Amino acid sequence: MEPLGDEVSEGVVTRATPVPAPPTRAVLQAADTPRTVWSAPGEPTVVGSGAAAVLTATGTDRFSAVRDAAEDLFSSGNVHAGTEAARPRVFGGFAFHDDHTGESPWTNFPAAQFVLPRVQVTYTGDDEAWLTVNAVGPDATPASVERHIEQVREELARHPDPGPVADPPGVTRRERTTAKDAWRDSVVRATERIHAGELRKVVLAQALRTDLDHDLSIPDILARLGETYPDCYRFLVEPADGEPAPAFFGATPERLVHLRGRTVSTGALAGTTGRGETPAEDEWLAEELLADEKNRHEHDIVADTIRDQLEPYASSVSTGERRVRRLATVQHLETPITAELAADEHVLTLVEALHPTPAVGGLPPKVALATIRETEPFDRGWYAAPVGWFDAAGYGSFAVALRSAVATGDTATLFAGVGIVGDSDPDAEWDEVQLKYRPVLDELE
Repeated sequence: MEPLGDEVSEGVVTRATPVPAPPTRAVLQAADTPRTVWSAPGEPTVVGSGAAAVLTATGTDRFSAVRDAAEDLFSSGNVHAGTEAARPRVFGGFAFHDDHTGESPWTNFPAAQFVLPRVQVTYTGDDEAWLTVNAVGPDATPASVERHIEQVREELARHPDPGPVADPPGVTRRERTTAKDAWRDSVVRATERIHAGELRKVVLAQALRTDLDHDLSIPDILARLGETYPDCYRFLVEPADGEPAPAFFGATPERLVHLRGRTVSTGALAGTTGRGETPAEDEWLAEELLADEKNRHEHDIVADTIRDQLEPYASSVSTGERRVRRLATVQHLETPITAELAADEHVLTLVEALHPTPAVGGLPPKVALATIRETEPFDRGWYAAPVGWFDAAGYGSFAVALRSAVATGDTATLFAGVGIVGDSDPDAEWDEVQLKYRPVLDELE
């Protein structure tokens, strides 16, 4: 190990060391706010504690503002990560609308926030993990970070096994923000605008406020979601300011974008049906979904638009075969899409280009967003917006924050939406929204 000095770095000071993998729930229970969780297919799971640095932004330039702030943060520093998985990364996301105001239940959530965790545990295998400590500022010296990492390593070794995952807290009251009659009217108005040529598609959402029997344990509900939805993107984001801290969490099936080098991975996920009670019924529903004209049309709109959004940056765009994605409560149409960039790009450039996809917004984008604002009687906040991470090189991974809820203490607000096209039936779309509540609602009831 190189000699340690007391010099102060102008950027990030990072030290990492391998540790026996501690229980993720134990790490999360002991974590300081803002807490961070990111668990994605094919990626190491990360649990973050506290904040060494917080990047925030507002307005229409929030994507570029966060990118510029991160470049300043990472421009100089003293980083010894030991392995790529343990490198310093910032975790967070964006609000759905540019003019996000942070109305309840999104109190203290800015329009954009990314956190460099003070302490992060990165799980690289069943029994393998890396402990990373990051520091920024006048006290950020290699010596102080080395002392801190030794202290945290000793604390991790003493974390007790948290025992069995607790049962759901139970829901004592539900409050819908959208009445069924109002929903029917909004869908009819949207289809009329589609037939008039003003819209091609719009995604309308609902919110469901719930009172719980007791305070929600975020470590336990994330563990339950992980057992039921192991192939989804599971996340936790908390604002850096405010007590008690609200927690935004979910298990979303939809990847927005993954960038490594010049290789981009994304996809279209649109078109939904339920799961069957038997394998034969399940297969019948999947075949019906693949053949259904309304769902195929909705899906094609999303896939075509994503390709169009990538083309200005790409030397090539490739589309895979359409398939059915099966989850615990629903099935979706899915088409994988990959691209090779013509030049180096920051992942946030692609995030900005893709958000919102027609799977969560609509077409034309400006008209669809205005329709959403006019129609929905609640604040989407960070629902259906990009959540994820990026590193100093500008590589990163983002998902669309669906199948999600924001919770504080013994209350939780759930969100779900559906794509409206010309032949949408209001009652069928209502039923689909209720189906999409199930992933989170099942872990609360």
